[in-house]
Amino acid sequence: MRSEDGSLRYRSKGRIFSDILTAVRLEGAARPTHILYKANLSHDRLTKYLGMLEDSGLLNRKMDGERAEYSITPKGEQFLVEFRRMETFADAFGLEI
Repeated sequence: MRSEDGSLRYRSKGRIFSDILTAVRLEGAARPTHILYKANLSHDRLTKYLGMLEDSGLLNRKMDGERAEYSITPKGEQFLVEFRRMETFADAFGLEI
């Protein structure tokens, strides 16, 4: 990801969590491939973060045969609300999170 001045910028773990949760929220019941494209992550990183989000209670995984589907939990919805609040606060001071 590039910043406004063209320099390379990396996403924080919080931003990646937010991107994944937002992708799942938009899909309803999202398969990993859809999340991968919408959150712009490699398969390995996505697998790692999905496990972390599931362990934290922010996502639920449901198996449909051999296929996994993820849905956002109320705790995940609350994470998005609070993350957006932090973004607004940081933006007011010219900071990035």
